[in-house]
Amino acid sequence: MRKTAVKEAFKTSIPIMAGYLLLGIGFGVLLRDAGYGVLWAFAMSVLIYAGALQYVGVGLIAGGAGIINIIITSFAVNARHLFYSISMIKEYRGAGKKKAYLAFALTDETYSLLCDGHYPEGTNKHEYRFFLSMFNQCYWIVGGIIGNLLGEILPFNSSGIEFSMTAIFVAAFVSQWKATDNHIPAIIGIACSVVCLIIFGSEGFLIPAMLMITFALLLFREKLENVGGEVCE
Repeated sequence: MRKTAVKEAFKTSIPIMAGYLLLGIGFGVLLRDAGYGVLWAFAMSVLIYAGALQYVGVGLIAGGAGIINIIITSFAVNARHLFYSISMIKEYRGAGKKKAYLAFALTDETYSLLCDGHYPEGTNKHEYRFFLSMFNQCYWIVGGIIGNLLGEILPFNSSGIEFSMTAIFVAAFVSQWKATDNHIPAIIGIACSVVCLIIFGSEGFLIPAMLMITFALLLFREKLENVGGEVCE
């Protein structure tokens, strides 16, 4: 059963692999440009493991930011993960010793793959989720190390590399759209995001959008479940 879980987790993680390797390389290059070597890339990818925050963190570290500034920035950049963790409490119940790592490794992309609660037949759901989370983090770590080493020996222009994060989200969204007949939760997410983008602008719409989506899904949860909705709780 464990081999099946590893195999299925690897297959599911393949779409994430390219994006994480590329983004990890970009992070490693930026970190090297800031004067920090491969051990820093490895340590940040293992202990922090938050793509956007690590990119921001390079500037904070290089600029000598104070601890209060780092804490506030970290919370602002990663506040959305609070909603991810809260919504997965029920799904991760019974995961035992794996639960702490599953919560830690719940990145945007991993969440998008796990939030519907599905897992392959013939696998233990917690083992499948654990290996899927681990594969994704390994891609990120490897990318960071490769980028850091490349940044030391090659000139590298990383302009525009952050767009690969958007590509990953689009791929995950299309995959989930095709996997279900009930698109109401997805439409709610799009509508709430667009409304908040118009109201708050591109720099400040994320948290209000997450709050609005959570509120809307909770408000219509019973109706969505009655029509067979697969709500990411």
